[in-house]
Formats: sequence, C-alpha cells, structure tokens
Amino acid sequence: MTSPAALPDLYTLELLVAVTETGSLGSAARRFGISQPSASARMRTLERRLGVRLLERSTTGSTPTAAGLVITDWARGVLEQAHALVEGAAALKARQEDRLRVAASLTIAEHLVPGWLTTLREAVPGVHVGLQVINSLHVIEGLRAGEVDLGFVEGPWIPRDLQSAPVGRDRLVVVVAPTHPWARRRRPVSAAELAATPLLLR
Repeated sequence: MTSPAALPDLYTLELLVAVTETGSLGSAARRFGISQPSASARMRTLERRLGVRLLERSTTGSTPTAAGLVITDWARGVLEQAHALVEGAAALKARQEDRLRVAASLTIAEHLVPGWLTTLREAVPGVHVGLQVINSLHVIEGLRAGEVDLGFVEGPWIPRDLQSAPVGRDRLVVVVAPTHPWARRRRPVSAAELAATPLLLR
C-alpha cells in the first residue's frame, strides 16, 4: 500500500494539467494565483515523488515529456473522480438534511400518519420520511435520545423537557356485544361501573 506521504496532492495535479494546457509554468501559476517559483517548486516535488521527469523546461516555456503526457492524462481521471466524490458527498448531505425521522404510536400510525405524510409530500416533494411505529414510551425515549425528529403519542401526559402541541383529540367509547346489559342502555355508564367491569382496552 502506498504511503500517504508519497501520494501527490490534488492541487499539484491540477497545476500539472494547467501547465500541459497552457505550455507555460508562468501561465499555469497565474491561473492559480501563485508565483512561478512556487509553481516550479511544486512540479519538482511531484517529479521527485513519482520518480519521473514530467516537464521539459526551456526559455520559451514548459512542455510535458512523453511520461508527463501519460501522467497528465491519469491526473485528469483522478481529478474527475475527486470532483465526483465531492459532488456525491454533497448529494448525500442534502439527502440527510431533507430526511425527517418520525416515530408514532400504533393507533396514530395506522389512522392518521398516512394522510399527514401524503399532505407533507405534496407540500415538500423532496423530503424523505423514515417512520417508526412504536409505543408512546419509546417515542418519548427516541426524542430524548435524538433518534427521531418528530413524535406522535396518545394521552395528555407529555414530559416537560419536550416541546409539544396537540394535533387532534380522541374520544373513548365503550363497545359491548348486542346481548350485553349496556347494549340498550340510555343513560351514561358511570365511572364506578366502568371500574367494576372487566374491560379490554385498545
């Protein structure tokens, strides 16, 4: 494996390409806003690192040697890949920044979140939503740990360290079989009756 110290830096490779294109160290140096002696020193350092003579220097300019032409062509490929890497990283960063991590309890995830997501995607087409369906306690834990950006839970109790806003109200009802004594009842069921009755909560 090549030592990092032996690898040419991208700036110097760009300078080599510029020298080949302009035929002059001075012109290449001006393109990069550096002095000609500085450009010349960089080229000599590159030649020492690679162990190959890259330029023929004369009073009329600098021209690449046969090896220099080959290495310049390779340098262009390296620079193209480097630019692709930077552009790809920027695209990944943009996707991460546009990703919304959402957690919701089961009932909310089943009945409300699909409609909300449809509305969100119509308003912000580029957003990517990751949804976790977990119980309310785990939603709160995920928010505190920074694992999700937005959480939806049921119930009035919200920890004080979290910011919250109501997005809907639910109404609890008692459902019984047609043969149950409460099925045809007209008056409300009292809290005491509910407490004394075996119930299945959903």
